[in-house]
Amino acid sequence: MSSDGANTLRWSDLVDQAANVLCEKLGGDRRQEARWLVERVSGYESSDLIVNAGELVSTRSVARFDQMLGRRGSGEPLQYVLGRWQFRALELYVDSNVLIPRPETEIVAGLAIDAALAVRDRPPLIADLGTGSGAIALSVASEVPTAQVWATDLSPGALRVARANAGGLGRRGANVTTLEGSWFEPLPRGLLGQLDVVVSNPPYIGEDERAGLPAEVRDWEPHLALFADDEGRAHVAHLIDVAPTWLRPGGSLVIEMAPRQTKWASERARTVGYATVRVVKDLAGRERALLAVLDSR
Repeated sequence: MSSDGANTLRWSDLVDQAANVLCEKLGGDRRQEARWLVERVSGYESSDLIVNAGELVSTRSVARFDQMLGRRGSGEPLQYVLGRWQFRALELYVDSNVLIPRPETEIVAGLAIDAALAVRDRPPLIADLGTGSGAIALSVASEVPTAQVWATDLSPGALRVARANAGGLGRRGANVTTLEGSWFEPLPRGLLGQLDVVVSNPPYIGEDERAGLPAEVRDWEPHLALFADDEGRAHVAHLIDVAPTWLRPGGSLVIEMAPRQTKWASERARTVGYATVRVVKDLAGRERALLAVLDSR
């Protein structure tokens, strides 16, 4: 989209032109995406954009919009182009160092929040392992103000994103401690046997499934956060096996996984010794999360 004649372009024109460009390059109805791009450039939220749709656009804004439209038209995920995405009550900064926050993970965060809220006599202690953008950890900190949360990730880039999001949360974000390392390894040893909740959205896609993924996932999202050995089960198995060492009696383990893994994971959790094991469905009705609780004695 040329910035020539920017003094005659209005926000509504950008929406129309972007919808056409994206439809041509990506297919489908892309008008909502076009609106989101315009909202990002203009600074107007949805209702304000409607009111100000006839406002003339500056040359600088058109140039920025052209750059964002080019990125999206090349297939880069909308969330990375916008640089932010909604997750539960939070708006999170996201880039290609982290997975895009998804509705199924909101269910996982909700289970961790419920388990944390059930702790009545003291501040609950939570570990979010493989935190990525910090979506789960920061949702817990936001919705359970007394919670103390440790968030680990092997990726320095992901931790930079998580720390930026924690900074944006203000005082409650200060209740989240980010640590670089693999799964439980960077946690303070003093937390052994003390955690109320261990929660994770680990890599759970098998290498043999790579070719079948949508291009936006396969080509753009970080492979470190997507793929795991043993048909995608390796990290889920590790979390199930090790978490009891870190959890208090009555503590909860919450893990996101593929629907095809839930039966196997439930059987493994029972074998390990969790007293209660439950599979929770996502909003699409697919089995998505394991909730395993230790005996309270």
